[in-house]
Amino acid sequence: MENNDKKQLSLELKPEIAKGSYSNLAIISHSPSEFVIDFATMLPGLQKPDISNRIIMNPEHAKRLLNALSDNIQKYESQFGPITMREAQPKGTINLSDFMTGNGAKS
Repeated sequence: MENNDKKQLSLELKPEIAKGSYSNLAIISHSPSEFVIDFATMLPGLQKPDISNRIIMNPEHAKRLLNALSDNIQKYESQFGPITMREAQPKGTINLSDFMTGNGAKS
């Protein structure tokens, strides 16, 4: 017997979110309980990157995002060809606990 009771997810996309925002830099940090991804834009003439969005998620959801991105990149490359990396970008993560004291702020 076929199960026709598929769950559907209903989403609302507000116009101010639908326009999106550009990012060419992501700064990823983590603590034992969460991952923080700051999306920023580095443009010529700007002294420092402008962080436009911060996404905070638990480790399980961060890994689900990693898997979803990997799957989508494979699909993209099978349709449009390999994505080439022009320059090496610095790798690494920042641990939020390195920057925090007991009250949540770096002294």
